[in-house]
Amino acid sequence: MSTRETAVEGQFYPSNPQEIKKVFDHYNQILEQHFAKEDPIWQLHPRAVIVPHAGYIYSGFTANIAFKLLADQEIEHIVIIGPSHRVYFKGTSIAECDNYHTPLGDLPIDRKLACRLKEEFGLEYFPDAHHEHSTEVQFPFIKAYKPEVEVEEIVYSDEKPERLAPLIKKLLQDPKTAVVISTDLSHYYNIRKANHLDGICLEAVKTLDRTKLHEGCEACGKIGIEALMIAAKELGLEPVLLDYRTSADASGDESQVVGYMSAAFVEPK
Repeated sequence: MSTRETAVEGQFYPSNPQEIKKVFDHYNQILEQHFAKEDPIWQLHPRAVIVPHAGYIYSGFTANIAFKLLADQEIEHIVIIGPSHRVYFKGTSIAECDNYHTPLGDLPIDRKLACRLKEEFGLEYFPDAHHEHSTEVQFPFIKAYKPEVEVEEIVYSDEKPERLAPLIKKLLQDPKTAVVISTDLSHYYNIRKANHLDGICLEAVKTLDRTKLHEGCEACGKIGIEALMIAAKELGLEPVLLDYRTSADASGDESQVVGYMSAAFVEPK
């Protein structure tokens, strides 16, 4: 049995499981203060979500909203798709391990799904690409909220949205599968410039406007965002923005910030 070991445990998120649970409890207490039980947000049934991937102190609250919604969905598989930050390679890599380790316990990797996707979409397996924080930081959320699901980790580098979109569409054609797209937004601008650039991303996602996405959005996971937008249009999914903030909300420093968003893609009512 092979395990995808953690690479940023204790850095981007706590290594102590009790500490992780305290963090998630804190986020949910804030959610309860901001959203009443009858708020429409809790009626959303996402098939896919976009979440950030910075340290929990900065972006965890934004990601938590999306995973909190996924917790109520009847799903058996969750596929995380994120950009490679450390390793350059052509195309997309899919994990071929048996388990995915988190401080809260291991999650089983869906090896049968990995084999099918690898064969159908010509995916590779680059082991070094899977020491990747953009995907890893999402797995403790999954273990906390959907501990029984099978997971898969997909990391892309030099890839085209048009090539990744059919894979996402294929996954979402299974009602028991959810897709998580990982991305942060602009990096290290002052708060005013960051809000402007991030606003372009938010508007593009909200309207599924791929042209708008290329008018200033600097998301590190823009390829994944655009691929999901393509698949969502073809499947008739509607985007709902959940949260937007910057690192300044946690640090107070508005001189060099990073932007974060979360969004849900739902079937029309």
